[in-house]
Amino acid sequence: MWFTSVYLKTLRDFRIAILGWGAGIGLLIYAVLIAVPSLVTTAQARAYLIETAVLFKWIAEPIQVATPGGYATWKYGFTILVMALWPLLVASRMLRGEEERGTLDVLLAVPRGRARVALEKVAAMWTALLAMGLIIGLLAFAGGASVHANFGLGGGLIFGLNLALICGVFGSIALLIAQFTRERSVAAGMTGGLLLLCIVLDMLHRVFPSTEWLSRLSPIYYYNLSKPLIPSYGVNPGALLVLVALNVGLSGAALGLFVRRDVGDVVALPGWLRLPERAPQPARALPVNAWSLRSVYTRGLATVALPTLWWTVGIAGFAGWMVVIAKQTENILPGLIAGSPLLKGIFTKVGGGAATTNATLLSFLFVLMPLVLMAFAVTQASRWASDEENGRQELVLATPQTRLTVVLARFGAVATATVLIGVVTLAATALATAITGLKLDGGHLAAATLSIIPLGLLIAALGYLLAGWLRTAVDTGLLSFLLVLWFFITFVGPELNWPAGVLRLSALYYYGTPLLNGLPVGDTLAVLVVAAAALALAAARFVRKDIAR
Repeated sequence: MWFTSVYLKTLRDFRIAILGWGAGIGLLIYAVLIAVPSLVTTAQARAYLIETAVLFKWIAEPIQVATPGGYATWKYGFTILVMALWPLLVASRMLRGEEERGTLDVLLAVPRGRARVALEKVAAMWTALLAMGLIIGLLAFAGGASVHANFGLGGGLIFGLNLALICGVFGSIALLIAQFTRERSVAAGMTGGLLLLCIVLDMLHRVFPSTEWLSRLSPIYYYNLSKPLIPSYGVNPGALLVLVALNVGLSGAALGLFVRRDVGDVVALPGWLRLPERAPQPARALPVNAWSLRSVYTRGLATVALPTLWWTVGIAGFAGWMVVIAKQTENILPGLIAGSPLLKGIFTKVGGGAATTNATLLSFLFVLMPLVLMAFAVTQASRWASDEENGRQELVLATPQTRLTVVLARFGAVATATVLIGVVTLAATALATAITGLKLDGGHLAAATLSIIPLGLLIAALGYLLAGWLRTAVDTGLLSFLLVLWFFITFVGPELNWPAGVLRLSALYYYGTPLLNGLPVGDTLAVLVVAAAALALAAARFVRKDIAR
């Protein structure tokens, strides 16, 4: 049955992702909902939670945060947008990826029109997203019912639908951008940068209220207008319709462009956007002297350059924006502390002056930095797996290059890109700190930004290792699920009072709090050792295996 249509075959390929992302995010919300009653056992604890939510209102509007639905919406309504990485990667390779492999030519040779093939693939992605939303909604309802929350089944299902719609928007954006690029990785990188930009735009009006008009340019703004887990706030039908319209419009435009262009080609930009073309010199008609063809390493650098640029802009810009938020919070902190004995007691215990107080605030913001860099590493590990699956490794190995050289050189290029992102992020945060006048310990700031690099190398090495046995889609799916699992353990485990042994199962645990305590040397070395071991096993597997098996 699953091979009777393009739609069913594509949907079958998404079965692991549906269960992984749906159950992963759904269990995260379930765990948060059942944990809320233990956080507000006393009036003092309830007051502390409400006042802390006001302090961190840049995350989301703190509405009824002492209730299960309000707390889950405030604290995790933003972070669960990590699920947008799945449609982002899938949509960028849905058509463009098959064109790169040459498999789309074979598919279009059957008696099915181009529009139908593309539409069935997009419909399968949407069915998968809706299935994820259904699982998430059911688990949210189950969590709310277990603690007698004030939202019902409808609220849980609309919560899942709202999440599926906003994730679908970024999948549709990736699908549209892929019509203008020759490589799916470029489309994925650009969409990832836009995702971070949209997150920042949505935060903008909560930090600077006069900029709400600018926040309206972000689709995430409309996602946050509906809070179905808070019945007193409810659902904004207009916002849901905006998200539906964005999905239909962006996907429809992408399909229209695909139908009208040549397979393997890109959509021609308008004349005013094109760069002037120069006739190539005979000596340069073929790229025989191109710098990127001098070695596997330099070719790897050239391949990863453009995605790295977009991810660097996104990650470094996001880090700089976190500094701006911390400075804005610092400005309003005295007034909040003056009216709250609880907050006054907390920051009195912190001690250490303004630098330590700022580091405490910024630590709450920097916890997402390792996760974002690891998402970049997932995309690059996926590229390594797809190159083997698409037959590109045979061409490389036909040259006088040993297999060990190939795998280490390609990983070296990814490692170089990862280090570059870390260094530029450090420069961006240092510049933002100097411009805003935020007082921070320079050494701790360097530790907080540079210690994300080992975590990126770890996930990349694990991806190379899994690629020795798994196909690209499964490899990417497992890595993405691993990120969700680590995210779940790190962010929800402490609220559920999980033992330290369980928390240590997450790689994010070893990031620590470098802004407050400096570089955790032992934990950082442990992460690097595990990454080196995974890379060594990946290299051993690649040297001995049959290619594409």
